[in-house]
Amino acid sequence: MCTNGVNVGQYKMMIQQIDDQIALQRRWAHKLYHMADNANFEKTAKIMEDLQHSLDDARALMSDIDDAVDDDAENGKGVTVQAFV
Repeated sequence: MCTNGVNVGQYKMMIQQIDDQIALQRRWAHKLYHMADNANFEKTAKIMEDLQHSLDDARALMSDIDDAVDDDAENGKGVTVQAFV
């Protein structure tokens, strides 16, 4: 469905791709945190832990974006095109 020139389905798929990338980076940050922690790199481990929290926050925002797209598409003014299959 397109609303105001935005293909909502494609847009949501791109949002999911960004979320998938953030999730992947979160997993790597977690692994690197453990490597630093096990090596007693205290400062590095702390920053890697902070990074993990930031990436968690980013993923929460991605969820908010997904919800906002639904709301905007539902309340959008203008032309809406929907394909029936």
